[in-house]
Amino acid sequence: MKLIEVTVKNFRNIINSNPVRIQDDITCVVGKNESGKTSFLHALYRLNPVRPNVNFKVEDQYPAWLEKRDRMKGIELEKFKPIMVKFEINEELINETESIFGENIFKSNVLILERSYDGILHPSLELDSKLAIKAILKDLSFSRDTRNEISKAEDIQDLIDTAKAIEPSEDENDKDKESLPILIERIEELYGDLNLNSAVWENIKNQVPKFIYFDKYSSLPYTVKIKELLKADPKNLGDDDLTALSLLRMAGADDDYLLNPDYERRKRELENVANALTQDVLKYWSQNRELRVSPDITQKTENRNNGTTTVIDELKIRIWDNKHALSLPFNEHSTGFQWFFSFLAAFSEYEYKPEPIIILLDEPGLGLHGRAQADFLLFIEERLSEKRQVIYSTHSPFMVQPDHLERARIVEEKDRDAGTKITEEVYTTDSDTLFPLQGALGYDLVQNLFISKNNLIVEGTSDFVYLTIISDFLKENNRNYLDEKWSLVPVGGADLIPSFVALLGNHLDVTVIVDSRKEGHQKLTNLALKGYLKNKRIITIGEILATKLADIE
Repeated sequence: MKLIEVTVKNFRNIINSNPVRIQDDITCVVGKNESGKTSFLHALYRLNPVRPNVNFKVEDQYPAWLEKRDRMKGIELEKFKPIMVKFEINEELINETESIFGENIFKSNVLILERSYDGILHPSLELDSKLAIKAILKDLSFSRDTRNEISKAEDIQDLIDTAKAIEPSEDENDKDKESLPILIERIEELYGDLNLNSAVWENIKNQVPKFIYFDKYSSLPYTVKIKELLKADPKNLGDDDLTALSLLRMAGADDDYLLNPDYERRKRELENVANALTQDVLKYWSQNRELRVSPDITQKTENRNNGTTTVIDELKIRIWDNKHALSLPFNEHSTGFQWFFSFLAAFSEYEYKPEPIIILLDEPGLGLHGRAQADFLLFIEERLSEKRQVIYSTHSPFMVQPDHLERARIVEEKDRDAGTKITEEVYTTDSDTLFPLQGALGYDLVQNLFISKNNLIVEGTSDFVYLTIISDFLKENNRNYLDEKWSLVPVGGADLIPSFVALLGNHLDVTVIVDSRKEGHQKLTNLALKGYLKNKRIITIGEILATKLADIE
């Protein structure tokens, strides 16, 4: 199944989100702090969470300013459905289901699924009961009177009630004697006490995707008590312990591997896990290519209250840095690296499982450098969205893909009564809300429009205009003009040129043309001495005109 639409109502600061269309691969929920991005993901997560310690609570999540008023109106808040989604059922599952219940019974390939505050799921399918009845009557012969009665049945329950109420005649040739028991048996075997919708739902419910949610609180702890974690009820574990449990499951998560008394066997399994995680780290973590994951298991003796002692097996995660020739505990690395590594560990448990999973990421990579955020976007594109739908929230321009703005959904909180609205139309009047999109577009424009392989840096827009017009005039008159391979880049003043060159001179082919001054261009000369700019790439107007002082004016 594929998630195609989400609507959230009366959940935290969301009164009615509007139907939110979900992309087939990646959906980016963009908005400023406290706008409702996290509320949207939390409501969606609770529809069908992969982890068992998540549920709806009226007292915590129903909008506080509405709770008392709605109860006084007689609304049973526990029955209210804060989340409604639409899934598109694929053709393979439809064909498989129709082979059981009857051809063409699906009037629509959309499953609507809601969950109320009391935790009950409410599925809704558009099915054709008449065709389901036709399928179950196939190859059965009845007397004329019985067939007339059966044809009045509107649904499966009507059919079985009718069949049980009919008494076959004493005539040995009566077709009903043989067919009615077969009909009743078929209905009971296929439906039991269920109607058509419920029976089809029971058949397909395991194909409904579950949601895995990951945020900054899901980071791995440095030390994990293995036995305690494996024996604990997952319902009682926090997000950090559940992430650690994912890592243990990747390592085997049983006595044969992690707790085996044979050191060599235990160590080899740990190295296998380290190799798998290190490979991902090296591929998608460009900030430092010299890191290696180095998990180990230590034994710690603890005293009990009854005077006895017990041995505790602890998993410790260290990171070896070959660049600096030392290892550090996992929790002493940057928060960005801790988050990135923790996500790899959490995701590893589900990457190759056949069960359908949708990944929800709340503000991923907040602690990551802009380039590292680009690395993580690459990871989402190459590894996550290939097999799973991904929905993530952000307010960072570096987490927005300017070449995929169709993936963006704008989140904006209106007044208290209207609550949060989510749309894919960028008609908001709030500049703060649009800032991540504007920032992403601006950065992309600078990279692609103004900055090319060969860049001629000029002081300001007037220089840009003069040089462009003069070059065009010379070209029209078949004279030497500025080669079109050069991109003219105005930087807003002579004093800004050194900063621009210092930022981009190492990465781009840069030449600077500046006015000739009495005091010269000491900062630019210093940049040349430091290797940011070659001396021959600093051209003054005075050099061109063979005079000491000159400028473009």
